[in-house]
Amino acid sequence: MKNNPSNFTIKNCLIGSFTGFINGVFGSGGGTLLVPILNNILKVEEHKSHSTALAVIIFLSTTSSVIYISKGTYDVNLTIQAAIGSIIGGVVGAKLLRKVTGKFLRIGFGIVMIIAAFRMVF
Repeated sequence: MKNNPSNFTIKNCLIGSFTGFINGVFGSGGGTLLVPILNNILKVEEHKSHSTALAVIIFLSTTSSVIYISKGTYDVNLTIQAAIGSIIGGVVGAKLLRKVTGKFLRIGFGIVMIIAAFRMVF
């Protein structure tokens, strides 16, 4: 039977729980991990995995943010400024996603992940 990631399964819920946990602990990263998980484990097409991960980030971030806000561990001004930039970047990125190849997405995403890893470690 072909793996259909759109069907409700325990595996999909476990993947969501894992990415939610990572996002909650580190303040981000759940959506970033979701892209390779969707590509490699669920065999979702490259463009669809990126757009799905972006959509899931709404839920990851909202859930974590509610807890952070309730604990008072955030900066209102910084949040507003970053939100403005994020909205602009999100619109531009979403429009560009449709125009690039799956290979470009894999390579670009990999490069960004390597740079982020080096910056976190060093």
